[in-house]
Amino acid sequence: MPDAPRQDFSIRQDTGMTYSGALSFLRCRYTRDIEGADIVVSGLPFDCATTFRPGARFGPAAIRAASVQLAEITERAFPFGIDPFTRLGVADYGDCELDSGYPQRAAAVIESHARTILAAGATMLTFGGDHFVTYPLLRAHAEKHGPLALIHFDAHVDTWEDDGERLDHGSMFLRAKREGLIDVAHSVQIGIRAYSESDHGFTILDAPWVHEHGPGAALRETLGVVGERKAYLTFDIDCLDPAFAPGTGTPVAGGLSSAQALAIVRGLGPLDIVGMDVVEVAPAYDHAEITAIAAATLAHDFIGLQALKQAEASKTRTASSGGKPRH
Repeated sequence: MPDAPRQDFSIRQDTGMTYSGALSFLRCRYTRDIEGADIVVSGLPFDCATTFRPGARFGPAAIRAASVQLAEITERAFPFGIDPFTRLGVADYGDCELDSGYPQRAAAVIESHARTILAAGATMLTFGGDHFVTYPLLRAHAEKHGPLALIHFDAHVDTWEDDGERLDHGSMFLRAKREGLIDVAHSVQIGIRAYSESDHGFTILDAPWVHEHGPGAALRETLGVVGERKAYLTFDIDCLDPAFAPGTGTPVAGGLSSAQALAIVRGLGPLDIVGMDVVEVAPAYDHAEITAIAAATLAHDFIGLQALKQAEASKTRTASSGGKPRH
């Protein structure tokens, strides 16, 4: 019996109007039939681990809504100059269903959700939710890939003391270190502006350092620290200064600008990044969607990076075989 044809994920939801239609991320197809997809977008609407302002459970919806204008211009996506959807199959899986009455079950439910997507062979692009959701995501990714280098954009180190049980978006990376999910010797934290008595082995490029040395230096340091290790990219939107991202639960003045953060993320192409999340978007505190737009752009650029790598790999294979490129 012949194999079933691969889905054409390049066919997206097209309403003809930027401001209308189903709000999937970048108008990608909403589906849970993800066999053959390269990247799968999903949301984790959970904010029961917040320590200040709640509301990040509405983050996935806000990021999808903010992506509609980016969806219009994917034929020549900036700054990559290619259409990512001709290179990659991208699907929007929708949101993980979490029972708000049982927050203590959330980690296990999210981990199972992630395993399902990873088992299909796809790379996960996940929208939080508060930053605690990265912990079960790391469990699922480390189960598949082994201990991961962590590329962590944040205002906070998120390595405060953890007892292994608490729901806390400020301690889960110490738990991840203790469980062997991350390789701290190859991990970097960028944009930090919260004091901690220990760096726990992470390389820390705090916000003043980035302001003084620039995003180019931050990128070079990150590439050097991570090297050839498989890496997971987590972006807490409060890494950005509240001038650029007011819509978050724990804003801290003095952070990175959108331009600085994008410059670093857009340079991460040489790394082997196996998954990404964008977390802590809390739209109730946003103004003119600027936080959600920044988050959507970061996620869009991650897809662009993966598509560019695919295009470059295709050129290399073509050159080595002496044939014509395959599309």
